[in-house]
Amino acid sequence: MLRALMILLPLALTIYAFIDCLNTPEDEVKHLPKVVWVVIILLAWVVGPVVWLVAGKKRQTAGGGFGGFGGRGGRGGGWVAPDDNPEFLKSLSEEKPKEKREKPEEKDETERDDALFEDGEADPRRREEELKRREDGDEEKGA
Repeated sequence: MLRALMILLPLALTIYAFIDCLNTPEDEVKHLPKVVWVVIILLAWVVGPVVWLVAGKKRQTAGGGFGGFGGRGGRGGGWVAPDDNPEFLKSLSEEKPKEKREKPEEKDETERDDALFEDGEADPRRREEELKRREDGDEEKGA
């Protein structure tokens, strides 16, 4: 089993590094041309893939910045949650009128839902009053 692992692990590493090198854009390859890196990976079976992974390509931290604990490193780029992304929120507001134009029968429901949402506490109070009226009506019928 150990013998197989000693062959399969470097083979898997070589295949990974080879595919990674082929998929890397030319402007992200460091130190040598891409063709030379492919030759190094294939000829130097164990050392070549390790050298490629360590020094062959420009790599960024997970946060997209210059390091630190997942922070942005002072840069403005990087991943932003959709609810914090003003462009995404603006695209949602632009899509709403289109949806309303396409489905005019749902317009009344949407307006009603918006009005209920804006009422806040008035809606639960109204529901409680309706429930009491129904219960009172049921008691009168039963008596």
